[in-house]
Amino acid sequence: MTPAPLSTLNDLFCRVTGARNPRAILWQDEFGSWQPLSSDQIYQRVHTLAEAFLSWGAKKGDTIALIGENRWEWAVADFAILAINAVNVPVYPTLTGDQIALLLADAGCRIAVVSTRQQFEKLNAVRSQTQLERILIMDHEAPEGAIAFSKILSGGDDAGPYRDPVFDALVRSVEPDDLATLIYTSGTTGEPKGVMLTHGNIACNQNIAAREFHFDETDACISFLPLSHITARALDYVMYGHGAQVAYCSQFDKLPQAMKEIRPTVFVGVPRVYEKIRQAVEQKSAASPVKKRLLAWALSVGARHRDSVYAGHQPSSFFWKLANKLVYGKVREAFGGRVKVWVSGGAPLGIDTAKWFASAGIAVWEGYGLTETSPVIALNNPATQRMGAVGKPLSNVELKFADDGELLVRGPSVFIGYWHKPQANSECFDADGWFRTGDIAHLDDDGFLYITDRKKELLKTSGGKLVAPQPIESKLKNSVMVGQVALIGDKHKFITAIISPNFAALESWANHAGMEVSDRRALVADSRVFALYGEVVREANAGLANFETIKRFRLVADEWSQDTGELTPSMKLKRRVISAKYAAVIDELYADEATARAE
Repeated sequence: MTPAPLSTLNDLFCRVTGARNPRAILWQDEFGSWQPLSSDQIYQRVHTLAEAFLSWGAKKGDTIALIGENRWEWAVADFAILAINAVNVPVYPTLTGDQIALLLADAGCRIAVVSTRQQFEKLNAVRSQTQLERILIMDHEAPEGAIAFSKILSGGDDAGPYRDPVFDALVRSVEPDDLATLIYTSGTTGEPKGVMLTHGNIACNQNIAAREFHFDETDACISFLPLSHITARALDYVMYGHGAQVAYCSQFDKLPQAMKEIRPTVFVGVPRVYEKIRQAVEQKSAASPVKKRLLAWALSVGARHRDSVYAGHQPSSFFWKLANKLVYGKVREAFGGRVKVWVSGGAPLGIDTAKWFASAGIAVWEGYGLTETSPVIALNNPATQRMGAVGKPLSNVELKFADDGELLVRGPSVFIGYWHKPQANSECFDADGWFRTGDIAHLDDDGFLYITDRKKELLKTSGGKLVAPQPIESKLKNSVMVGQVALIGDKHKFITAIISPNFAALESWANHAGMEVSDRRALVADSRVFALYGEVVREANAGLANFETIKRFRLVADEWSQDTGELTPSMKLKRRVISAKYAAVIDELYADEATARAE
């Protein structure tokens, strides 16, 4: 049965806690065992924490920071903040103390909830730069200057299924236009901006986005993508709203084991997660000539049936069933063997990656949205899907296109503006209230939406040709040897690339070749390695227009990450950072540009 539409996120809280689900949440204790949290326990803990917030003077519209990994306390704190009509300010736990201080000062947070002592110490060191009065810590032991979550919640579960009518009235008093959350964008092109999303923004997106998936209490997902990102948070809300089980995985390296133990039915990942899965499968098969040939055979069989797989059907041919038993099933088994819905979002998946997974018997449905749109704008689903597209737009979203191809959207899920940024607001909305997404896109004749690239990331060569870097970068990352790549070429005569290798794969290859791998700088400078990656580049260039092809490339000895500054928390490239960091490399690539041939 389809749940009643939500008007606010507090309606979602009431739905979740009224369901009497004994295993609404699963979490791991210190011994690695999975423990349940019932809907009654969620209610009591949210109620108790909300009362604490109120006793500290929190009121409607106050901002409360939430800094932590994915765990049950995150969900309880989120619901408690929303319950009192305060504003949740989620912050990536991987940010530095100074970065967090800037966000909290801008948001005006007086209360912060952090996960661990490490997060507390990072925040406490810059506390004087903020307006913080109290820091609540999720871990059991609280250092001086912090308040333990366990102390606040002590005895809360003892109340059983009791409901507090005064608290419930407060929860229900929240209106759709009330501000629910302030999410700071990761800032690929400049300083982070606080995206203001109301209860109604997110609720209306929840009502429509998952309608065709028909999730229910038999479903389960593992919450592992950062909850400070709207995609992960929206997924958890969807699961809660349909009575499904949410299992929290606080560390990415624990995800493979969690998959085997939880056996989820839903898996949502950013493209880089899928790229890493593909690379892991190919790297494992490469260790054995027999396994390598078997994988190649299975993928060739699957390629003949991938359209059927992508449409959600299981082929009936003998060879597909054999390949499924020998190869595809083993890939699915690594995820617990029960996943029936695979979704990619957060960035373009890449048609080659989508085809590879469909050839491996897995339909990865791509979606598209932004933090500013709560988040889903379009999404492939069991009813309508098309490989390479991001699906059809949701029924409550309007689209139009600017003269340069930029996608503009309008609808109830579009945010109300950036926090304290009047200039940015005037720039991102046109006179009729259409939000400029910054993405170049088009609709096909059947109404499917295709995203070409970010408007600000398009490379314009000195010859006037526009090159979209992301699809080409995705082609390169299809190789197990490539970790990350950034195309260069804006205002230049031709396109070049800076490649950060997948060092696990490269060092394995080098070991088999009898090469020394202890010095990465020497490794990437080796002529044999350069020749290896030259072949990767040639394969990626195949099928591209001449002006799009990579004419030169350089390998760097660095692994790009959020910690080292080249990637955002959602794994997007920070092109400005990369251009500055490798300015000397770029200068070398174009040293003879004036006389070099562009073709």
